[in-house]
Amino acid sequence: MNQRSFRNPHTGYQYRAKTRRDQPRDTAFWTLHRVAQDDAFANLVLPNEIERHHLNRRDAAFATELAYGTLRLQGRYDAIIARLVDRDLGELDADVLTVLRLGCHELLGMRVESYAAVDSAVDLARDRISTGPAGMVNAVLRRVSEKSLSEWLDIITENLSEEKALAVAFSYPEWMIWALRDSLVAAGRAAEELPGLLNAQNTPPYVALCARPSLCTADELATAAETYLDVDTRLGRLSPHAVVLSGGDPRRLRLVTRGYAGVEDEGSQFLVEVLTAVEVPGVERTWVDLCAGPGGKTALLAALAKPKDVAVVANEIAEHRVELVRDSVKALAGNVTVIRGDGREFGSRHPGKADRVLVDAPCSGLGALRRRPEARWRKNPADFSELSPLQADLLISGIEAAKAGGVVAYATCSPHLAETRALVNSVLQKRDDLEVLDAVEIAKQVALDANHDFGSGSYLQLWPDRDHTDAMFLALLRKKETDEN
Repeated sequence: MNQRSFRNPHTGYQYRAKTRRDQPRDTAFWTLHRVAQDDAFANLVLPNEIERHHLNRRDAAFATELAYGTLRLQGRYDAIIARLVDRDLGELDADVLTVLRLGCHELLGMRVESYAAVDSAVDLARDRISTGPAGMVNAVLRRVSEKSLSEWLDIITENLSEEKALAVAFSYPEWMIWALRDSLVAAGRAAEELPGLLNAQNTPPYVALCARPSLCTADELATAAETYLDVDTRLGRLSPHAVVLSGGDPRRLRLVTRGYAGVEDEGSQFLVEVLTAVEVPGVERTWVDLCAGPGGKTALLAALAKPKDVAVVANEIAEHRVELVRDSVKALAGNVTVIRGDGREFGSRHPGKADRVLVDAPCSGLGALRRRPEARWRKNPADFSELSPLQADLLISGIEAAKAGGVVAYATCSPHLAETRALVNSVLQKRDDLEVLDAVEIAKQVALDANHDFGSGSYLQLWPDRDHTDAMFLALLRKKETDEN
C-alpha cells in the first residue's frame, strides 16, 4: 500500500495518505493542500495529481471541477462556514478548512447528492487528517445541506452594502469589485453589467487551440481533435485560427506536440491578428515580441510573418521562459530569433528597427481569473503600483524600437485601469510622436463575426461575458513620421 505520513506542527494532527477508493476527491484535496501550504499554482499541481492518481477522463473532470470550483468560490463558502463554527476561520487547521470548503462546493456548486457529499467529506477528513475533525466536518456540512444556495446567499449578504454583497456572493475581494466596476464604466459599459462579468469570471473556460497559419488550418486542427481526442469542437468567433474544445488533453495531439498548433485563449490570438492587420508604410522586415514568454503570441506572429518574408525577434528576460518560447516556435525556427534580455533596454539597443512591436506586458492577470482560480486571493491593490513603472518602461522601450510609421501594440491580460487606459494615457501625455489608432474599428474589420459588438473608443477591451475570451486589453500606437524621417 502506497503511504505517506506527516504531522502538522501547529495542531498535532497526524496526516495519513494511502491508496483510496475515492481518488477524484483525494486529487482535489491534495491540490488544494499544495495551493494553501506551499503557495503552489493549481494549474500546475492538478495535472500532476491527476496523473499520479491515474484518473480516467470522467474522474479527472470531477476532480478538476471540485478543485477549481472550490478555489474560485472559497470566499462564498468561508462566509457560510463562518456562520456554522464557533471560532474564527483563521483558528481552524488549514486542511480541515479545505475539507469543509470542498464539501460546500459539492453541496452547493455541483450535482452531488447531499448524503454522498457529506459522507465523502467525513471520510476524507478521517483518512487525511484524523477522527477528531471528522466529527466537526460532519456536523457543519449537514447544516450546510439543510439550505439551498439561494437561501445561503440571502443569509450571508443580508444587511451588506452592494459592493460587499457582490464580493461575498460572487467570491471576490471587495477591492476587486470596485476595480472591475470602474473598468466596465471606462470601457463604455453599464455598471449594472458587473454581476454578469463576475459570473463569467467564475465560469470555467473551454480549452482553446490556435492553428498556426502555414503549418495547419483551423479546420485541420478541429478534425484532428475530434478524431483523436473524441471531443466536440467549434471554430472561433473572433480569431480565424481558433478551435475551441469541449474537453480532452491537447497534449495528445501531434499537431500540438510538433508546434503546428498551441493552446492559446482566443482573445490572445485575436490581439495578434488585429496588430498584424494594421497598415505599415514601406517594406516590412522585422516584427518584435518584446515580452515573449511563454511564446504563444510569438508563434502566431511568426506564422503570420513567414509568408511575408518578415523576421520575428522574440525577447524574454527569464531563462526558463526563453526555453518555453523556443519550444513554442520550434516549427517556425527559421524566421524567429529568440534572445534573452531586459525588454526595458531593447529599444535603446535597437532603436527604430522594428516595423511592428508587441508589448505584452507583465500584469496582474486580473483578466484571466476564470482559468487561474486561486489568483484572486493572491492579488492586492499594491501590485499595481509595483507593476505600473515596469509596464510604462516596457511600452516606452517598444516605442523606441519602432521605426517611423511603425506600430506598437500594448497588451495586457487585465482590464484594470492602472495597467491599461491610465497607463497608456500617462505615456502619451509625455510624448508628441505617437498617434493612437482605432483598435476597435480594426477589430471589427478583422473579426470573423462582422456584427460583433466591441464597444466604442480607440482602445480594445475584451470581456469574458461579452466576448467569451479572457479580459484582454489592446492599445495600438503609431510612431509618427517626421520631416527628418
